[in-house]
Amino acid sequence: MPMDFDPNAASGADSGLFGLPHGPGDAAIHVLGVPFEATTSYRGGTAHGPEAVLAASRQIDLFDLRFGKPYESGIWMAPIEDRFHAWNTAARALTQPLIEKGGAEDADAAAVARINEIGDEINASVRAFFDERLSGGREPKLPVLLGGDHSTPFGAIAACADRYPGLAVLQFDAHADLRPAFEGFRWSHASIMHNVLQEIGNVSKIVQVGIRDLCEQEYEELRGPSPVTALFEADLDSARFEGRTRALARETLSGLPDDVYISFDIDALDPTLCPNTGTPVPGGLRWDELMVWLEELRKSGKRIVGLDLNEVSPGPDGDPEGTSWDAIVGARLLYRLMGAAQSA
Repeated sequence: MPMDFDPNAASGADSGLFGLPHGPGDAAIHVLGVPFEATTSYRGGTAHGPEAVLAASRQIDLFDLRFGKPYESGIWMAPIEDRFHAWNTAARALTQPLIEKGGAEDADAAAVARINEIGDEINASVRAFFDERLSGGREPKLPVLLGGDHSTPFGAIAACADRYPGLAVLQFDAHADLRPAFEGFRWSHASIMHNVLQEIGNVSKIVQVGIRDLCEQEYEELRGPSPVTALFEADLDSARFEGRTRALARETLSGLPDDVYISFDIDALDPTLCPNTGTPVPGGLRWDELMVWLEELRKSGKRIVGLDLNEVSPGPDGDPEGTSWDAIVGARLLYRLMGAAQSA
């Protein structure tokens, strides 16, 4: 970090994530923006999330009352690559007419094949980024993915599970995301955890927090023998009303293995905090409740080996200035996730 950097000063217009001057060499946290939302099945806009969060992040105070000074470890966001935009444009042109008619049919096999191929390319690119950061010798980086829809972190989870066998995924989400090839797309945003279970052998368990919208097939899967544990809306409500939120968080996190990956779909939050997200659901975690979970996660001693934040949408028209409420909340949430990922 430059000697003359002032963490109390205003951020420069062209500064990096959170207004920081770090480059990849002096940052312990590396962020990959993936502006991809081709499988979004209801409302668009999450492809604008990475740029909007980046812009909004520059007005956040770097001193944090809960987590201190996460910036001191160094935070760097890679320039968003044009190829992600190109993949999103190409795939969205193919998925949109299929989504509008209720999903792919047999006659759409060629289009579906190309959509899945693009998903393969996204996964490979994300995995390469994470693999490079995790193999950093004595000082591996904390890799972070900023999406995009919730299909994007598959390669990130795969890379972390390969590096840390027995990994747990801690998923904050309104949805279980256990549908196989939702609407005909193998890499659907609604299929991410199904794909993790089916194709990543080194994930030992998935713990889902905030689930309140799922299909019957997913519910039956969660009721049977499964490596997935879901805390539903009723579980969180009961803990809230009985004053047990911190105890529930502590108990849940204590059952995780040492190595944890965080996958955060912003619709886990109360939709007043993320009104433009693609599939908002009433209910969800309040901000203060989520902070309890993050505080307990930091105190738990678990090693956070990677994380993602997805489904932040500033609206379908984008938000290059980062002034939308969704972008502001997303940027603050990202900083808090980074703070929680650091050892207490």
